[in-house]
Amino acid sequence: MLRTRLLTASVLLLVVGLSLFWAPPQVWDGLVAGVMLWAGWEWAGLAKAIFWQRCLYALLLLLFYQIGGEPFWQNLWMEVSLVFWVALVPLWMKQQWQVSGIPLLAVGFLVLLPTGWSLTLLQHQGNLVLLALMAVLWISDSAAYFTGRIWGKHRLAPSISPGKTWEGVAGAGLAATVYGGVWWKLASMGSSPMAQLVNHLGWVWFLLIWGLVGLGILGDLFESWIKRCAGVKDSGSGLPGHGGVLDRIDALTATLPLAALSIHLLGGA
Repeated sequence: MLRTRLLTASVLLLVVGLSLFWAPPQVWDGLVAGVMLWAGWEWAGLAKAIFWQRCLYALLLLLFYQIGGEPFWQNLWMEVSLVFWVALVPLWMKQQWQVSGIPLLAVGFLVLLPTGWSLTLLQHQGNLVLLALMAVLWISDSAAYFTGRIWGKHRLAPSISPGKTWEGVAGAGLAATVYGGVWWKLASMGSSPMAQLVNHLGWVWFLLIWGLVGLGILGDLFESWIKRCAGVKDSGSGLPGHGGVLDRIDALTATLPLAALSIHLLGGA
């Protein structure tokens, strides 16, 4: 299982790297559109939609992603999404609300659209900027996984995701901090867009890192709860060792709007 998980993650990283650095920009745009379509299909499945409803929902999500290109609306939608993650989702987790059908489909637009737009907006800051910010989640997620397996004793949210532990959270935070420190050091010696961004943010860079880790864990827990309410283990089966695309981007749905908004408000790189 671990070997399959690592192999799939390696292939995904290769696809992302090739799309960002060795292909025309249209390839990345097409990849994001494909992720939106796939994620919409899976989200509608979690809402118990039947086949034709899932198809329609995925197509509508893709349509809104494509036509919602005005910066004002994108920023507004991402701001609402950030409020949703910071203020509403913790309450949702505490009260363990069970939502399905049309209300859950509506939530899907709030969760998935800002993710797609953020992937595009951050890529415009620079391919390395986007990859480095996504790597915060990949590194913290891997650290949480291995730390939890080795030292995990105290459950983080046993009724939602029994496998997650506070030791895993500590491991994620430590790994992300070290990663942020490496970029802090590299930024003083380089002039790439990512180096410019870190230098521009200053000490806020570490606040952003910690915010991404915290929201990433929340995004992971939220999707776990939605799956538990739907009575499924994974959102899909297209990614061996990982489940579906939602299982792979759950942390990104909560964190990318924060990253995009923070960079936008602070003047970018």
